[in-house]
Amino acid sequence: MSRIGKLPIKVPENVDIMSEGSKITVKGKFGTLYDTIPDTLAVEQNDGTLIVGLKNNSRSNRALHGLYRTLINNMVIGVSEQFTVILNLQGVGYRAAVQGKTVVLNLGYSHQVIIDIPETISVEVTQNTKLTLKGCDKAELGLFAANIRSWRPPEPYKGKGILYDGEIVKRKAGKSGK
Repeated sequence: MSRIGKLPIKVPENVDIMSEGSKITVKGKFGTLYDTIPDTLAVEQNDGTLIVGLKNNSRSNRALHGLYRTLINNMVIGVSEQFTVILNLQGVGYRAAVQGKTVVLNLGYSHQVIIDIPETISVEVTQNTKLTLKGCDKAELGLFAANIRSWRPPEPYKGKGILYDGEIVKRKAGKSGK
């Protein structure tokens, strides 16, 4: 068995989990998430905990055991607490603003970059250069953050770009004059 898969999932009081066959639904304060799990895995709910078990012990099923336990755990955490990603814009003139359902970024291009915000994600801009993204689906939040970051990934010579909070860019020396 997987070491991760064996661990029980603690379910907070304000979270409801329903599993019908291969579908699992997690409802909480911040939303509702759905997922389908393979038929070879079994989800058992006891008072306050959730245990993901194996129906048969083949190699491919053991590989999925820890993965789906982690996915279900992320769903429980997402609907009860929400996930947060903070992006910092570093560079002269780099700015961000939220206008309705879009994020408008000034990143040194001759035009503004306009990105639509998904329904399940909320975006806050503080200090014009700090974006705070919040959402209950960890995968969708990470994908949206990576999409924003792809417009100006950090570069090693001047350290400019869009950085995750706490990320350190290893700087290079560049050209040295005679």
